[in-house]
Amino acid sequence: MKRFHHAWTRFARSARATPWARPSCGRAAKGVRSRTHCGWASPRVRRRLCCPVSASPPRKQPGRCISRSNCVPSPARENLFRSAGVVSAAIFLSRISGLVREQVMGALFGASSESDAFVVAVRIPNLMRDLFAEGALSSAFIPAFTRSLGNDGKAAAAKLSNLVAGSLVAIVGSICLLGMIFSPQLVQLFASGYHEIPGKFELTVQMTRIMFPFLLLVALAAQAMGILNALNQFGVAALSSTFFNVGSVIFGLSAGYLIGPRFGISPIVGMAYGVLCGGAWQLLWQMPSLVREGLAFRPSLVIGNYFAHPGLRQIFLLMGPALLGNAATQINVTVNTNFATSITDAAGHVMSGPASWLQYAFRFMQLPLGVFGVAIASATLPSVSRSAAAGDMVEFRATMARSLGIAMLLTVPSSVGLVVLGPSMIGVVYERGAFHAQDTHQTAVALSCYALGLVSYSALKILAPAFYALNDARTPMLVSLGSIAVNYGVAYALVKRVGMGHAGLAFSTSMVSIFGSVALFLALRRRIGGLEGRKLSLSAAKICAAAAVMGAACMASSSFIMGRGFASPQWARVLDLAVSAPLGLLVFYGVSRALRVEELEAAMAAAAGPLARRFGFAGGRR
Repeated sequence: MKRFHHAWTRFARSARATPWARPSCGRAAKGVRSRTHCGWASPRVRRRLCCPVSASPPRKQPGRCISRSNCVPSPARENLFRSAGVVSAAIFLSRISGLVREQVMGALFGASSESDAFVVAVRIPNLMRDLFAEGALSSAFIPAFTRSLGNDGKAAAAKLSNLVAGSLVAIVGSICLLGMIFSPQLVQLFASGYHEIPGKFELTVQMTRIMFPFLLLVALAAQAMGILNALNQFGVAALSSTFFNVGSVIFGLSAGYLIGPRFGISPIVGMAYGVLCGGAWQLLWQMPSLVREGLAFRPSLVIGNYFAHPGLRQIFLLMGPALLGNAATQINVTVNTNFATSITDAAGHVMSGPASWLQYAFRFMQLPLGVFGVAIASATLPSVSRSAAAGDMVEFRATMARSLGIAMLLTVPSSVGLVVLGPSMIGVVYERGAFHAQDTHQTAVALSCYALGLVSYSALKILAPAFYALNDARTPMLVSLGSIAVNYGVAYALVKRVGMGHAGLAFSTSMVSIFGSVALFLALRRRIGGLEGRKLSLSAAKICAAAAVMGAACMASSSFIMGRGFASPQWARVLDLAVSAPLGLLVFYGVSRALRVEELEAAMAAAAGPLARRFGFAGGRR
């Protein structure tokens, strides 16, 4: 028995060392390395995972039998699940730290005039960040960098990276300088209603000037994230936002309450300095990884013909339409911010609070959006960029369909949970100090309206970069330009005509995301010859049915607990979340298994493979 164990160990090691998988299906027979077994999946999902339509038929080999235990799943599918899982875990920490940051802001400043001023002041450089850094730059840079790395090698990719870094320092640095000079005009554009409250407009201008250099720091940090994602180092890149959140709180509290009083700096202005320091920490966190890869930033500029370098030329050609498309998004945000800062009460006076309520609610929605939508998009873009560069449209379509299916599986129940349990969540996280019960109610209303667009917003994060991987920036630009009319029309009707106030603005944001995701899905399906729409529709119907049952269970549980008449509303909310949230997850899981939701079974199979290897199971469940 002992000799048999040693012989089996030697055989297993040799099997792991060989560069080819067992020829149990077409994909394995083509020389793709085997990573796991699909014995833990259901027979239906095992067949889809192990023998995809695009694979060649199984080939019999001498001395080998083709059995279920020998099947291997698609490495691309397992890699997508694993990469998305790593990014999800890192972004989860980032979003939790972001909630802690907002919790600190809510406890210290509530929904006051100071809080409203801070929200608008930080939003202006953030809009520029979304426009230049994490928007157009990331979408254009990652495909070009991936193509250069794969075709020309690391030295050429490093040269391209340094040229982009030099361009960022020159262009974004100039934008920062101009933004600091023209801060009063920018604040007037975003928050003209602040003039009616003494000192509010001037405070907003002061904090805008302080935080504008944050744009350059976060632009370089976004480029670093793109490089690390292209190298499949998703965790380090995704964790960088955690360092921003933690740094902004630590440095902000230090500047506002320890150092600031000696220099006449108010606490809210100290938090503005904290944002600047947090951006620097976010960039510095990624530098060691770039140095280890031999891709440390050495910014350089092209002398003479600026578009002589083909990679840089491709990035700028893609960034042009992308900037226009992102500009449309920022116009929508500007319109909504202007509406929010001019909402009046019954007496016709401009209210303090709507901008803060929307900010707190959207920050809360960013937890599932970042953990699921952004994580899947971050893992998808390098994969589809490689497929597009290789001309493999079969794998491109399969990756996009997988990503959209996973996004639906995760965001549909999250959306239902935010609507049903939102008041308890907001109360537990924010209601303390200067954040009162009225603020909890108004923020929860906005969160419910935002949650309606969670699925479509996640789909947008996945669909838009796919066009950039195909060197098509025109389609997302046209869809974004069309969203301006949709947003303004819906926002004006709901705020000015219906009188929904800040809830109408949150609802209009959801409507815009639904419009954009549907338009991009139809355009991409036409562009690449299909997106497995029938299978996605069936999965969506099953997931929505399971989420509806989950929502009913959560609503019944929450109503029962909150109606018990607890002396402390806060303890009632804690108990509500402790009971209703796990109950909802169990119900959703059970109904999804009963309906045989393919994405759930595929996710379980992908998770079971590493566990099987970890504990020594060769074929999964016997």
